[in-house]
Amino acid sequence: MPPFVVRFRSNVPSLTPDFLMLYGEYELADMNGFADFHVEIRYVPNLKRLFDPEIRFYFDGMPSFSVLPAQQSFPTLEWGLNWCVAAHSHHYLVVHAAVLERNGFALIMPAPPGSGKSTLCAALMMNGWRLMSDELTLYDRNTGHIYGHPRPVSLKNRSIDVISSAFPDSIMTTPVMTESKGMVALLKPPESAVVSATVPAKPRWLVLPKYEQGTEARFERQGSARTFALIAEQSFNYDLLGLDGFNAVGSLVDQCICAKFTYSDLDEAMSLFQNIEAHLHEVASATP
Repeated sequence: MPPFVVRFRSNVPSLTPDFLMLYGEYELADMNGFADFHVEIRYVPNLKRLFDPEIRFYFDGMPSFSVLPAQQSFPTLEWGLNWCVAAHSHHYLVVHAAVLERNGFALIMPAPPGSGKSTLCAALMMNGWRLMSDELTLYDRNTGHIYGHPRPVSLKNRSIDVISSAFPDSIMTTPVMTESKGMVALLKPPESAVVSATVPAKPRWLVLPKYEQGTEARFERQGSARTFALIAEQSFNYDLLGLDGFNAVGSLVDQCICAKFTYSDLDEAMSLFQNIEAHLHEVASATP
């Protein structure tokens, strides 16, 4: 799972079909080689396993999350992998944001839950943008480039039906109900995203998406200072990096055209993103 090597084990057989379906095209690492993360999904050894089995995520042999129903095994694996990267990859500035690439340039979309970020990310991915990550933007503080961590896109609730209907050939797991996020399904990224996983991109567009029912799709100007504050807030290690974190956020924002994007209709949204450079140049040139 570039740029990281993960050693994964599990005694939960139901994980195997989904894992092979979504990760079957990823390169296998040397079993005896170095791994960045050692993770497991294991059954909880209690009497409930006979009729209502439960599982837990382990990192380096230690339990790292709460006990959850076994049917949530695959979402738990994805959440656990996100936590591994966010908590231990301090050679990057790690931002909670989707990131996609086109023509060598990165589109970064930070947004809180419920903003429509993952829906928009999935639609862009299915319309030719290269997925770099649905959840984690990795900004290299030395080179000023974005590195990808392409893994399945996490779709929730209504987004599952929206993407399934818009892209009937898409491949995703059977939706499962979770207590924290509602209904969840994982969408497989294209093989091209996996093959190009190690290819970095130059930051170009920093867009804050927001789903708003019944509204016309539009870009609006977003000030650099406000964007800086949002990126710092959405970064997992901004405070930990200290002055380096401050400089990294400033460098990232300075390289990008910053804007807000409001939408309700995916077709309208895709039409605007097809000409994103022209639209955002117009937004950036507008009088405040």
